[in-house]
Amino acid sequence: MVKAILFDFWGTLVENGVWSPLKQVKTILNIRLPFPEYVVRLERAMMTRPFGALKDAFHSVCNEFNINCDQVTIEELIGMWNKSWMLAKPYEETEEVLTKLKKEYKLILVSNTDNIGVDKVLEKYNLRRFFDHIFLSYDVGLLKTDPSFFKKVLEESKIRAGECMMVGDSIQSDILAAEQVGMRAILVDRKNSREHQPKISNLREIEGIL
Repeated sequence: MVKAILFDFWGTLVENGVWSPLKQVKTILNIRLPFPEYVVRLERAMMTRPFGALKDAFHSVCNEFNINCDQVTIEELIGMWNKSWMLAKPYEETEEVLTKLKKEYKLILVSNTDNIGVDKVLEKYNLRRFFDHIFLSYDVGLLKTDPSFFKKVLEESKIRAGECMMVGDSIQSDILAAEQVGMRAILVDRKNSREHQPKISNLREIEGIL
């Protein structure tokens, strides 16, 4: 029986203000690695600790990939990333679905994210009120792909893996990571372009699976 629903943030509950910031960083820095390998290294470099400024976060990324980033490149990255969180907004059904689910389930937010924009978006749209617990990678010090991340979530939330349902848009960092610790998981695939079951194209479909 499901008692708790874990939600990813970016791309699941909230739409980025620009097209795929992670892919844009890869293009701007001309990083030629398979995306799954690239994204884990990038997230580890800029999303497992807080930074005082985005320039420091992107210098960490450049160091991770042994890239000598000039000031122009850093400013381009900063501008794109800031635009993304500043223009970010919840998907049109997000608040409706969270309001309804909160009446029956414990809701937990889990996300791989930097510390620059996520808190501002949470406050802007008053989203914290929906969640019993919030676990963000920069604060936890771990990515969701690290089994210790979800173990920490389960321990601090006082709930068992078999009682949880993970909802996220990334097969690697949401679906597989949750399944590795014994959780069930639902893929959010708004464009219906990936193979996984169960999957949904709109958050309103969650109840049908539960």
